[in-house]
Amino acid sequence: MPPHLFADRPPAQPPERGTVDALITRTRRLRGEVDAVRRDTRGDGAEPAERWQRALYDLALHQLDDLDEHLGQLRDGPLPGPADDTGCAAGRTPPAAPPGGSLLSRVGSAEWNLLTDRADWSGELYHILGRDPAAPPLTLDELPSLVRDEDRSRLTRMVTDCLVDAQRIDGEFRIVRPDGSERTVHMMGEPVLDAYGSTTSMWAVLRDVSELRRSQRTVSETRDSLHLQRQAARTEHRLAVELQEAVLPPWQGSLRFPRQGPQALDLAARHLPPAAGGLIGGAWYDALELPDGDTLLTVGDLTGHGVLVASAMAMLIGALRGMAVTGAGPGDMMGRLNQLFDTTVQPALGSAVCCRYRPGTRTLTWARAGHPAPLLFRDGTGRRLAAPEGVLLGATPGTAYGQEEVPLLHGDLLLLHTDGLVPRHGGTGSDRRPLGLASRLDGTRTAQECMRTVIEEFGGAGREDDACVLVARVVA
Repeated sequence: MPPHLFADRPPAQPPERGTVDALITRTRRLRGEVDAVRRDTRGDGAEPAERWQRALYDLALHQLDDLDEHLGQLRDGPLPGPADDTGCAAGRTPPAAPPGGSLLSRVGSAEWNLLTDRADWSGELYHILGRDPAAPPLTLDELPSLVRDEDRSRLTRMVTDCLVDAQRIDGEFRIVRPDGSERTVHMMGEPVLDAYGSTTSMWAVLRDVSELRRSQRTVSETRDSLHLQRQAARTEHRLAVELQEAVLPPWQGSLRFPRQGPQALDLAARHLPPAAGGLIGGAWYDALELPDGDTLLTVGDLTGHGVLVASAMAMLIGALRGMAVTGAGPGDMMGRLNQLFDTTVQPALGSAVCCRYRPGTRTLTWARAGHPAPLLFRDGTGRRLAAPEGVLLGATPGTAYGQEEVPLLHGDLLLLHTDGLVPRHGGTGSDRRPLGLASRLDGTRTAQECMRTVIEEFGGAGREDDACVLVARVVA
């Protein structure tokens, strides 16, 4: 700490310029490097993580600016006090702070003499406290009048510990300037003792750290915002998983219906989640035994992720089941479902394939809305069913959806799946990959064995999106 300022002592002399100039050069070089990295970093503030990074860079730059100006003041020496003979006598204003809020207006020093009750302030301290340089410096008893009520006890405790117990001062308090503005001041000081160990005065350096604390608060707030966002994302992910599992039970064996039928179809289905950390999407499947003995098979996908998509998926499945029970055909069901999309508050798009299987005639009637057509495997070969017209759900209000009828044979295998089953980076030829399983599926005896074959081929790690697969084998 610099020598204490007594009235009968000359002011502290600045150190050698060469040494401090070298430190200033290194500080400015480091600031330029930090600023270059900051400019190369995304700073549009779209995400809390980006705002937090930006705030950290700003705080680092602010601290380097402070260090640069600290060193500059150390090199040039302090501003003269109002009682000095360098042109700042009482009634004259000391040099104004340079533009940009220079440190010359943010660091000052003072000494309070207990024997003479005299206070000596440097010119900078008048800038910090917003005091008229023509006014006399405040005594220790008067200083708390500038401090906010909440912080006065803290200042009193620091001063008392210094004067009574000879402890060093290191703390902060907030002041209110005469113009009503508020600043945060960091005070560091120590007692000055005589030959007998008694305190004769207190010397301190006071620094305006308002902008630094503002930058630190920004970092803290953006960090807290990022933490809350991540916590909310984890909660939403958990709720989405729970809702999805409630709608799509994780069957490990063949599907079973309430009346233990129909015996005409052997069914298996599976939901394939995305890679670890991936968001829950809107892929779904459903199978339902209808009152007239028919079987409803549906597979689809909704755009988006999270709880809202999972809840929309549950609503969609319920709507399909309700329409199927009334006897509506797949094409009509797709049209009405499209109308439902058009009336939802949350705009979305969806794809779906809807099949109605009649066991008495082994007839499959089906329709689609922007979804991959079902795959039919028979006698060791596979083909994609010729698709009727059908745009994405929610894309075109009032559109009509066609439907097709396909006769099935004993032993035929139907495979319904969402787009997420085949990796997107597989290219256009990847659409035919599931058909390449024809020979392997021909040797399976149950729908569950077929599902295991599909999972072995397409259920690996690294999936970008979730997917659903439904397998139906004609057994009667």
